[in-house]
Amino acid sequence: MKLNFSGITLGFLAAAFFITTPAIAQKKPVKKVAALKPAVFVVLNDGKWIEPIGVVSGGKLGDETEDDSNKVKVFGSRYYKPKTSYPVIFGGAADGSVTVTKSNIGSECGGASADVTLRSTNFKPTALVMALASNVKLKPGGISYRRRPTTAERTKIDDLVRSEFTKNGASASAVKSLHFYNVTAVDVDGDGVPEFIGSYWIAPTANERRLLFFVAEQKGADDLHFGYSEHAIVKPDDIMSGDLKDLEGGRGSELLIDLLDYDGDGVREIFTIGQAFEGNNYYVYKRDKGKWTRVYETYNYRCAY
Repeated sequence: MKLNFSGITLGFLAAAFFITTPAIAQKKPVKKVAALKPAVFVVLNDGKWIEPIGVVSGGKLGDETEDDSNKVKVFGSRYYKPKTSYPVIFGGAADGSVTVTKSNIGSECGGASADVTLRSTNFKPTALVMALASNVKLKPGGISYRRRPTTAERTKIDDLVRSEFTKNGASASAVKSLHFYNVTAVDVDGDGVPEFIGSYWIAPTANERRLLFFVAEQKGADDLHFGYSEHAIVKPDDIMSGDLKDLEGGRGSELLIDLLDYDGDGVREIFTIGQAFEGNNYYVYKRDKGKWTRVYETYNYRCAY
């Protein structure tokens, strides 16, 4: 009689396979985390806070937080993780860093800000001296350039400012006494020839203030001119408090923050702040074909006045 062992053999081998082969764990699909887009922040509150100005995408700035509390929360969860550091930009180049210690989103009057610790060599923050912080990739070899004008430069700037106020209707007596919040020499294109960014004001009467923000450029030793200027007349009814003295600390005026070439074209853009009573306005200026234009503006609400 012929015995058939094939069925027994196959069964035995199959059993052995299941006994000796370890179970293969199914891998969970890896969730891809989107890389952080480069963001630009202002360093405020004597170097203790940062607040977003915009996010760079395709060489352009955009606001991913404005007027949307849910977007603000998402932004904070991504950009304000504790111990996250961002280079400080002062004079258009990297100068130290800020490190996030705590997000203020959701706290009273915290807006879209975060607490940070500051480490910088040249940036000494005050109420009117600010800087940027950003993870925008900078071109290597960038040199910081930011200083006060010389006495000779200030004389030329003051003459230009008086002329501009007069052109806009101020009297000769009103322009005798000029006041400024800040006036700063910078270098937007690294050619060693400074541009000047200034914020001036005059008080023609007790119930009127005139404000002037400008970018002044030089083409030669004696050719100083405005590449951009904006003049404003402010009266008590135009401000929330009704007290023009509130303007004298810089609130309501446009002030320099710093410079940053965020689009990589070799010319640093100018970032400014307009301090309002319930938040801050932010503006960005770009020079294109020799002309300065405002290319971006946004507003960050903090709390009611």
